[in-house]
Amino acid sequence: MSIAPGRKADVIKTYATKSGDTGSPEVQVAILSERINNLTEHFKTHVKDNHSRRGLLKLVSQRRQLLDYLRRINEGRYRMLIEKLGIRR
Repeated sequence: MSIAPGRKADVIKTYATKSGDTGSPEVQVAILSERINNLTEHFKTHVKDNHSRRGLLKLVSQRRQLLDYLRRINEGRYRMLIEKLGIRR
């Protein structure tokens, strides 16, 4: 499930580290988290949608890789981001 363009712009604006920032790990993780949350809601009504479930697992893996990278680079930014997004680790 994709994100509406307006919602995506809001997420980018919220998590951007500077103006015009769309590629920082914080923004990428926030967008992936939004997509993961949308898919999780989708599975509450469409339990047997295994093709989308595979996509969900890929998104979770991609988000985990970005979070691991951010943790290696800057522990403080990592802690702040997972607290802000409510991700448990």
